[in-house]
Amino acid sequence: MRLTDRRFAALLMVPAALFLAAFVAWPIVRLVMNSFYDISPIAGGPRTFVGLGNYTTALASSGFRSSAVRTLAYTVLVVSAEFVLGLATALLFSAIGRRSAVFRTIFMYPLMIAPVVAGLLWRFLLIDNSGIVNTLLARVGILHSASDIGWLSNSRIVLFSVAIPDIWLTTAFMALVLFAGLQNIPGDVIEAARLDGAKGWTLLRRIIVPLLRPVIAVTLIVRGIDAAKAFDIILIQTGGGPENASQTLSLLIYRTMVRFGEPGLASAMATMYLLVMLAVAVAAVVTIWRPGADA
Repeated sequence: MRLTDRRFAALLMVPAALFLAAFVAWPIVRLVMNSFYDISPIAGGPRTFVGLGNYTTALASSGFRSSAVRTLAYTVLVVSAEFVLGLATALLFSAIGRRSAVFRTIFMYPLMIAPVVAGLLWRFLLIDNSGIVNTLLARVGILHSASDIGWLSNSRIVLFSVAIPDIWLTTAFMALVLFAGLQNIPGDVIEAARLDGAKGWTLLRRIIVPLLRPVIAVTLIVRGIDAAKAFDIILIQTGGGPENASQTLSLLIYRTMVRFGEPGLASAMATMYLLVMLAVAVAAVVTIWRPGADA
């Protein structure tokens, strides 16, 4: 029997499909199933069906609601800062042209650093009293002493502080993806717009950004989901403190599962978190990318 191109392509997809089914689809199914049970943390322990009990418990929990708000604030802060800085850097690289190759290579270096290492590095930079940032600010006279600003101990600013390493770490990703998108914009379109009198902000808002919609949608979705599930970079800096002021949903789910021994409740939290992320991704595609719409 002759193997057609379509069958050959399907055959090539079988290993990947089996891998996704075993390590993605099945764990998600188990996660959703576990969310309807009160499960003993002991292996082989009893499982009691509670229906939507875990969901109502989670939604009634002030800790869950506050962690959800912090997760949203953290995600908006990180993604917004990365997008603005990344787009500005991509436009700068595009304006420089081929001479930006060296700078692009240097700009990629933070991407090679593991989040745990980045979090540990910035913890040493921002830690109270002995942190390098406060020490330098005190020496130049901006602060009276190195203990004036508690970057990681002040509950009012700690969420901003733990976001700094994430922004520093992955702004390069946003910049490089947007730069690649800029290279696909036809030069004659930009030139025609300039001949018609479009300059600066008008050119960016009316021409460049609309043509970058698919790229922007992909970068915002990827980085939004990645930022919303931030775990290690926050854990290594503050562990969710002080007073849970930097505790996001990922940390709360981890603690509910590991520290408090409530797998069913943790599964319910994770299921709601997964559904919200899916809804946000779909909304981003529809509103930003606008498939089928004219640019």
